[in-house]
Amino acid sequence: MGTFSLYRNICRRRICFVLATIVFLGIAQAQSLSGQALVEVLRQGGCELVMRHANSPAALPDKTTADPENVQGERQLDEAGRNAARAMGEAIKALRIPIARVLSSPAYRARETVKFAGLGTPEVVADLDIGSQSSMLAAAADARSTWLRHQVTISPPEGTNTLIVTHAPNILSAFGQSAANLSDGETLVFRSDRKGGATLLARIKIEDWPRLASADSGSVREARPQ
Repeated sequence: MGTFSLYRNICRRRICFVLATIVFLGIAQAQSLSGQALVEVLRQGGCELVMRHANSPAALPDKTTADPENVQGERQLDEAGRNAARAMGEAIKALRIPIARVLSSPAYRARETVKFAGLGTPEVVADLDIGSQSSMLAAAADARSTWLRHQVTISPPEGTNTLIVTHAPNILSAFGQSAANLSDGETLVFRSDRKGGATLLARIKIEDWPRLASADSGSVREARPQ
């Protein structure tokens, strides 16, 4: 057996142990999965990735600054948000993480996040929207949060992951303290227990995706025979 194959087998054994520990301890202890172990889990598929859209200024654009496709004059990503989404998508592809299905809020800034990440055409889901300012809290606290909690209990097709792009109020209402201090573009990684529940495996800030890809590239070079 080559050095690289041995390395991959060791990683898989470690992942099985970590996942078994996570399931036993529950969500409160689930965020210890990180680095190469997290990458290997995502490569195997079976995860629901719940993401807050990338950075978007609160102020609405005017006619001179609105994107041509932003015909409703909604909030849109700024340059930092576009660059971060693009870097995230490139990292996911470099890491060979299979994303077979992408669900998005109808909001322009959420769809724009998917667009710049380059992860395919999203399925637009009304339950992932945020609603008007006057109904924001109510919408996030009832049907939308219920829908989102249920969605993470659904296992994606074997060997793939699902990406869900929505808004901070929806995520906070659905997952409470597990999503505390959620930053722009941050992703919560869930895995269904196939019994109507789900386990939070990790939280990934949008700027951490390229770091995972860089570390993975270095690990592969070290594992290969010289």
